[in-house]
Amino acid sequence: MDATTLEMVLTAYDETVQDAATAGRGGEVAHAEGMVAAAMLLAAVTGVEDAAARDEVERINPRARLAA
Repeated sequence: MDATTLEMVLTAYDETVQDAATAGRGGEVAHAEGMVAAAMLLAAVTGVEDAAARDEVERINPRARLAA
């Protein structure tokens, strides 16, 4: 994944988690929503299948990357 795509995936994750938290959802629910949003964006941008996009987002671990 190139740097631009990675940045977009991390942004999709982060914004979705923030929106979910603002809406009163718990941390794990917000994280799950963020993972779905990031995977959907990755699938749309790259054309990969949904399952492959989910696997790639799990591999890059947005929560850990953004916490660093």
